[in-house]
Amino acid sequence: MITKIIHNDKILGIIIPTEYNKDGIDFFTPDDFSQQLGYMNRPKDYVIPPHVHNLVERKVDLTQEVLFIKSGKVRVDFYDAGCNYIESHILQKGDIVLLAHGGHGFKMLEPTEMIEVKQGPYCGEMDKTRFDAVSDNNVIIKQNE
Repeated sequence: MITKIIHNDKILGIIIPTEYNKDGIDFFTPDDFSQQLGYMNRPKDYVIPPHVHNLVERKVDLTQEVLFIKSGKVRVDFYDAGCNYIESHILQKGDIVLLAHGGHGFKMLEPTEMIEVKQGPYCGEMDKTRFDAVSDNNVIIKQNE
């Protein structure tokens, strides 16, 4: 089951567990997200015709990122746009998370490898504002659905 972390009508994140399975194609993001996240499960010999993507100017105001948990176990902490802590989720090998709005932080619960995909170009320190993390004794772990 897909977990959407929503606060004040904003999607903070979308978690796709490694066990997620469905026939066909499924997109989890609204059409207006600058980072689109979808899933495909196609049978043998299914063909996606060759194609190129057209040059279309897009305006991106907010960096959205996708993390693929390659190995290990990590706690992801979600915050609203005002840097207020909301909740945390545990991700494991094979899980995927889209970080869409608000803030986020991570604590590695085991040695962890992650692959990150986000829009570029990278703007260095202009790209983010750092703030204090939630203390471990105030963490609220929510179960992924």
